[in-house]
Amino acid sequence: MATTLPVPIEFGLPESWHAAPPDEVGAPGAAFIALYPQPDAGFTANITIDGEYRPDAATLPEIAHESVERLRQADATVNVTSSREIGSADAPGLTQTLAVAAVVGGVSRDLVQSQVYLSLLDVADPGKRAVIRLVLTSTAAQHHEVLDDFQDFVRTVRPDTGAAS
Repeated sequence: MATTLPVPIEFGLPESWHAAPPDEVGAPGAAFIALYPQPDAGFTANITIDGEYRPDAATLPEIAHESVERLRQADATVNVTSSREIGSADAPGLTQTLAVAAVVGGVSRDLVQSQVYLSLLDVADPGKRAVIRLVLTSTAAQHHEVLDDFQDFVRTVRPDTGAAS
C-alpha cells in the first residue's frame, strides 16, 4: 500500500514524465512515483518520493547509510560512488549516488540511484523532524539521459505551507 509523506511538499514533474500509482507499479513503500516514457532494455527509469518522521538524532549521512543497507539486505550489490552534504543548517540535505547490481523482474541489472535526502521541520509542530527521500533509479546506460530531469525536479521540491492540516 502506498504511503503518505510525514509533511506535505509540492513539486513539479519534468516534461514527459508521468505519475503512476505506487501500488500498481511495484513501489508500495513510495508516497509518489513518476515514470520516464522510454524504457531502457525493459527497465523504466523512475523517480520515487518517500519519507518518515525521524525523532532520533540520526544524521543525514547515517540515514543515507541505512538506505544502502536496506538495498544490500534485498540481495543487491551496492557501491556508494559519491556522497555530499548540501543545503544549510536551517535546511540540511544530502545527495548520494549508488551503483546497484540487482535482479529486477528476473533480470540481472546494473542500475544507478541518485538519492537526495531533505530534512524538514513539520510546520504544524517544529519539534518534529521529517526526512524526505527523493530517488532516481535508472539503468547505468540511461542515467546520463535522465539525470538532468531529476536535478530539475529536485529544484522544485519545497514544503507545501498551504496544505490543509
